[in-house]
Amino acid sequence: MHDTALALARRPEARSVEVATGALDVFAELNVPDHDALLTLVDAGIGRLDGVVDIHTSVVLRLLLTASDWAPYDDEPTDVRRHAIEGRRLPEPPVVDELDRRLVALLRRDARMSTTRLARELRVGETTARRRLGRLMASHVLHLRLHAEPEVLGYPVEARFRLAVAHARLDAAIRRLAEEPAVRHLVVTTGTTALLGYSSHRSTRDLHDFTARVLGSLDGVTSAEVAVLMRTYKRAGFQSGP
Repeated sequence: MHDTALALARRPEARSVEVATGALDVFAELNVPDHDALLTLVDAGIGRLDGVVDIHTSVVLRLLLTASDWAPYDDEPTDVRRHAIEGRRLPEPPVVDELDRRLVALLRRDARMSTTRLARELRVGETTARRRLGRLMASHVLHLRLHAEPEVLGYPVEARFRLAVAHARLDAAIRRLAEEPAVRHLVVTTGTTALLGYSSHRSTRDLHDFTARVLGSLDGVTSAEVAVLMRTYKRAGFQSGP
């Protein structure tokens, strides 16, 4: 299992890879451009890794919260989290072109890069670089955040929860979960469990309180599965394993 998780974490399509309590499965989040690419990745890539005996896939239908929206020491929620709490959808993202992709790649390499240097690297005017950067950030396509392991911030217990929720109660469940500062990632997926989320806690007692107080109070939940992460091999696109 360890070798399989490492192999998955090394793949450029993988944004996160982890192993949790419960079934001895490797859980991964992958970014692919379309369904054909997903089929190719599963059939010709992941399916041929040593140790893989079964694969289950789900597609993210709505991305509600990401690690960029987890700010346990901030007094106010991020704009994205506020939209989720209020049940409002974010505006449609703008079309991203090659210049935008190059700009993001530069900032991924050095997030502190000045607009002057960005313009020089992109071979455009500084006004253009500043305008492109502002547009990407205002539309939530790009977030400039310092990502730290939750344990470093005093939250050593991480959980993954999967909830099957009646469709009529789904929006209310999303709003309630978004209100909780402990929830750091939340998506709607295909499959029998419509909601997939992650939460970070100071202790197992805090996790128990969260499951009883929050998950236990949600209307329309027909099944719930909570697992504690044992090891994270990749997080937000950055490999943390050896």
